[in-house]
Amino acid sequence: MNTDNGVDGDRLRAVIADDQALVRTGFGMILTADGIEVTAEAADGAEAVAAVRRTRPDVVLMDIRMPGMDGIEATRRILAEDTAGEIRVIILTTYDLDHYVYAALTAGASGFLLKDVTPEHLVAAIRLVRSGDALLAPTITRRLIERFAQREEAVPSADLHRDLSGLTPRELEVLRLLATGLSNAELADRLFLSPTTVKTHIGRILSKLELRDRVQAVVLAYESGLVTPGGTAEGAFRGPWDRNP
Repeated sequence: MNTDNGVDGDRLRAVIADDQALVRTGFGMILTADGIEVTAEAADGAEAVAAVRRTRPDVVLMDIRMPGMDGIEATRRILAEDTAGEIRVIILTTYDLDHYVYAALTAGASGFLLKDVTPEHLVAAIRLVRSGDALLAPTITRRLIERFAQREEAVPSADLHRDLSGLTPRELEVLRLLATGLSNAELADRLFLSPTTVKTHIGRILSKLELRDRVQAVVLAYESGLVTPGGTAEGAFRGPWDRNP
């Protein structure tokens, strides 16, 4: 059992939101076995919002299709609150549909996984987003990139141009490469920088653009026209299953 999953050695805490009790129980057993504390369970979006307000977890595992308030709206409400802080949301669903992916990411979710994810990958995903990274399952990533390629409204807006104008040339370069799927280590190799310097650049990009994490940075890079979909774009959201040995 790994009990050192949080930041600075703190125990990582999670809320599980799903309308199926069996799913909640299964995910709860997986997380507990790895030393992750399940602070609350929720059967719908409204319960999820209340549970997050009450227990202040690090990560929320959020189903999309739930009665009443769905997972997209719950995610939007959780992350819109002034007290959201460092809370991260991972969307879990059996439906790998494009409009769900896009809606989840624009609502502020840091990741999107199918429910058939293995226990090891689920735990790794939670640690990944808690550290400030972002992820999507590879099959969903391909669909998302294809969606950007087909967007009729892909012409950059003035607001997005104004946002990106605050970045330095180096930060624009880092953002462009980040959106093509490079990890911090790969960025460091490509730019002849140390991993620490790359991390600093990414932190400044997120701060200047007022973005929650890398997933929003990549979405903005495509929506602004800084990056156009292509062969190197696949994998822009990297998960633990994408790491080279």
